[in-house]
Amino acid sequence: MNIALFTDSYLPTKSGIVTVVVQLKKILEEYGHNVVVITVNCHEIDEDAPEEKNVLRVKSIKTVYGNHQYIGIPSRHKVVAFLKEHNVQLIHAHTEFFVGHCATVAGKKLGIPVIATTHTMWEDYYRYYLKIGKVIPKKAIRKIVRVLYKRFYAFINVSEKARNYFKQPFMLPETPSAVIPNAIDASRFSQRSCSEEEKTALRKKLGIQEGDRVVLYVGRIVEEKRLKELYEIMKHVVQKKDGIKMLFVGSGAMEEPLREQCRNEGLSSRIIFTGFIDWTELYMYYDISDLFVTASLSEMHSMTILEALVSAKPVVCRRDTSFSDTVFDGKDGYYADTDRQMEDKILKLLEDTELMKKMGEEAKKVSESFTLDIHGRRTLAFYELVMKTFPRKVTSEMLKKAVESVSR
Repeated sequence: MNIALFTDSYLPTKSGIVTVVVQLKKILEEYGHNVVVITVNCHEIDEDAPEEKNVLRVKSIKTVYGNHQYIGIPSRHKVVAFLKEHNVQLIHAHTEFFVGHCATVAGKKLGIPVIATTHTMWEDYYRYYLKIGKVIPKKAIRKIVRVLYKRFYAFINVSEKARNYFKQPFMLPETPSAVIPNAIDASRFSQRSCSEEEKTALRKKLGIQEGDRVVLYVGRIVEEKRLKELYEIMKHVVQKKDGIKMLFVGSGAMEEPLREQCRNEGLSSRIIFTGFIDWTELYMYYDISDLFVTASLSEMHSMTILEALVSAKPVVCRRDTSFSDTVFDGKDGYYADTDRQMEDKILKLLEDTELMKKMGEEAKKVSESFTLDIHGRRTLAFYELVMKTFPRKVTSEMLKKAVESVSR
């Protein structure tokens, strides 16, 4: 099968969507399929990066919500010509914006199906991205999202939370969909474990002393991920207990304000902001950490949670349905109903080495349900049914049956 992935998020940037797209491309190619990518031009991040085979970079602009976030402004004619050149049979969009719109236009022009993965809960995000966001009613945002998504033939939802949202009467309940959770490429971690020398060198570089416990957050340093709240939680943790270091790994609009606050409060030696870290080096930061935390309530299906699980790190997070199939309270981590409770759960784990080790082992077991092979075969089953049915209407029941026919 010849497949095109359309996305505003791709290498060399780091985000959950980047990981999803890179992994999907990898597994589909391993199965013998041909995959091309239409994405943004972000080579200014790494000017020496080689030209990628089967990747079309389109004109792009930086967004206001992240140092390494872009929105593509593609030429329809160039995109259609590229798809024709590669004889693309199915388009899979991972963005709602201009690149996603171009996907639907190109699909219509070529007479091929265009599906989309619903990655983002825009009701939780828009007020952070738009200057007038706080005065725009949710009804208006829902209308915009409906317009952006209504042209897709079918959806892949990454969680029940995502599916339930789009099935609500005010969204797109008639669009057929099935749930295929995100996956994790375990080889990125299991085959790249740090040597003791590498761990020692990285800990020294970050100012982590021997015997320190390390708490980790990986992701964009932005307001919608509740980074202000997570900073306050961890500030109280490091103030209450000696020998604790907090790592914020990532970049974003909140990075500099939080760095400054950290300096002003005299906590720079205990709360560490690493800035942007290349995805090929991320495994090292999981390796030197003891515990993963997130206070976000706006996830659909967190990739960094999966990275933590496959790295055998217990997770402490705020209670949210997006984590329902990855975090099991008291087994591989803890849920917290409030920020104060989250603080208490983190301290409880940090004070009990055996419990932390036991939960880490359980985390590794949970990650086995989210292998790249399972994800790839389920996605392929979805594709094959779409190809078989298009242009006739497919149903959610048909898609669900196809996906669930893939055993673990």
